[in-house]
Amino acid sequence: MAQQPVFDQDGDERVDGEFVDDVTDAEERETAHRERGTSRPITVVGNPVLHKECKDVTDFDDELARLIDDMFASQRTAEGVGLAANQIGVDLKVFVYDCLDDEGVRHVGAICNPVLDELPAERRVLDDSNEGCLSVPGAYAELARPDYAVCRGRNAKGEPIAVRGTGYFARCLQHETDHLNGYLYIDRLSKRDRKAALKQMAELEPRYPVVPND
Repeated sequence: MAQQPVFDQDGDERVDGEFVDDVTDAEERETAHRERGTSRPITVVGNPVLHKECKDVTDFDDELARLIDDMFASQRTAEGVGLAANQIGVDLKVFVYDCLDDEGVRHVGAICNPVLDELPAERRVLDDSNEGCLSVPGAYAELARPDYAVCRGRNAKGEPIAVRGTGYFARCLQHETDHLNGYLYIDRLSKRDRKAALKQMAELEPRYPVVPND
């Protein structure tokens, strides 16, 4: 029998076993974060904060908790499934997610200082589905990524956590970790496909507030 997950008084997940339970009470936890937070505009490709590796989180304090709340609020405004701190202009290694896996199970959480496990060859089954990004609004392109991912880091309390995902959720974990290392998904495309994605972006108005690259 699986051990029941434990949540602290703020509704954050706690670690019991190798992988955190980010499924139980997903809606309630996302709502609590979002309602405490303030939505911020999204930075877009070309903004310098998106194109360099972010700083490690070293202070697991109230300021970090407020940032995570704001990130959940911003993610909901933009109708995203994942958001990295540099996407709202903050130079810190933290991302949040509210993402369905390919089985339709909802995962909600936050990871600081994320690192992806190197996968053994037998787990590197590539999925070349379409990928998009809130920082490249309106653009989508096929991008091959492994359909399984394990991401390790810290939660908002500084406790070590590990999160695993399959399918679309695995793509989200890889995409957001890339952001914090200074890479957008279009950086993994061919020059031709990257140019096409940027053209798509230029032809559409963002459906959410963005920071202009002046």
